[in-house]
Amino acid sequence: MSKKRRPHSAAFKAKVALAAVRGLKTMSELGSDFDVHPQMIAQWKKRLLSEAEEIFECPGSKSKQKQESNEAELFQQIGKLQMELEWPAFIKIK
Repeated sequence: MSKKRRPHSAAFKAKVALAAVRGLKTMSELGSDFDVHPQMIAQWKKRLLSEAEEIFECPGSKSKQKQESNEAELFQQIGKLQMELEWPAFIKIK
């Protein structure tokens, strides 16, 4: 019989991921200590390492990727608004 899925709090995930980053125990040992599958621990560790730099960013600064996606969205909105303004004039000409 398989185990039911359990939701884990963010604090618990951080605690387990930090233990994995320390490297004092293997994933299997951590899995048995915290009663979590080692694959989940590996995913949490990977996410912690990939998103760690965002913790130390200044609150006012955005990453380049977020800023570029925001700019693209704004340019798209500008284009739509320009079309809304020009469309009635285009219809009257014809």
